Amino acid sequence: MNTNEFYMQRCIQLAKNGLGTTYSNPLVGSVIVYNNKIIGEGWHQKAGEAHAEVNAINAVKDKTLLSKSTIYVSLEPCSHFGKTPPCCDLIISHKIPNVVIGTIDPFAKVAGNGIKRLIEAGKKVTVGVLENECNELNKRFFTFHQKKRPYIILKWAESSDGFIAPLTKDKQKPVWITNLYSRQLVHKWRTEEQAILVGTQTVLDDNPMLNARDFKRTNPIRIVIDKSNRINDQHYVKDNLTKTFIYTETEKLTNYNNLFYDYIKFDDDFLLNLTKNLHKKDIQSIIIEGGAKTLQHFINLNLWDEARVFIGNAEFKTGIKAPILNKPFNKTYSIIGDKLNYSRNYD
Repeated sequence: MNTNEFYMQRCIQLAKNGLGTTYSNPLVGSVIVYNNKIIGEGWHQKAGEAHAEVNAINAVKDKTLLSKSTIYVSLEPCSHFGKTPPCCDLIISHKIPNVVIGTIDPFAKVAGNGIKRLIEAGKKVTVGVLENECNELNKRFFTFHQKKRPYIILKWAESSDGFIAPLTKDKQKPVWITNLYSRQLVHKWRTEEQAILVGTQTVLDDNPMLNARDFKRTNPIRIVIDKSNRINDQHYVKDNLTKTFIYTETEKLTNYNNLFYDYIKFDDDFLLNLTKNLHKKDIQSIIIEGGAKTLQHFINLNLWDEARVFIGNAEFKTGIKAPILNKPFNKTYSIIGDKLNYSRNYD
């Protein structure tokens, strides 16, 4: 690993601190180096607040060193006015001579313009350091801008004999297949994605809260598919505690507080239109947690980016069959008796 890669790796480490809190902005980390020593570092912490470059510059105690330093940033500095001023202007105003960038920003208002501005200002600009790693860091942001849809994660748990749930149960609540460590991991995942999606039957069968109560961070936006308005006000998804969008074919339903209805046709293009609608809402990533039919519809359309599948020790012998993935698993992990299979869809 050369010097540029060493400091870019630190940018990536810093950027990851913002996972789950920067939506719909990207994850960005930045370090400032003078005489082979980091004199300032920062990351983007929340949309609307200071960007990584601003935090890194603010962290430098002796600002006179900036004119002899190199700033490293995992994503191209912005060149437009949004909720904050352009970062490339800040770099230029502080006379930082060297700028090392991990990857180009795919956002149309930036997309090379930040690099152009820096070069025109006489800065030495290096682009593409740990580019693959920086692209992976912002896989959600890149998918959102390049494919015009959210980054889609499929998640389910299945019994050792291949069922996602029993055919019948006594109470309207989940039947746990995995252990409490796996369940806490799922709640951590929920805090990392901007939204969580389930179908009608999952709500009717399990009455899930769809929050992150076992991992205290930001709850995801809830997305619920309810074609015929079968979900009533007694279900947790209508408790108004978290912003919730319900997609339905029933017209003239009234929004209130945190609950919003979206009319959509449930035809052959339903899921494609749904993801386009979520894109318009600036929802950058979703984790889909059921049910089996909803998950399988996304799989059949090849409309997914990751699959995370738990295999528990429970044996149902009969029940609702688990979805069938159309890709092999890339990795397998063990979680104290549970197995977690992971697949990445690169299509």
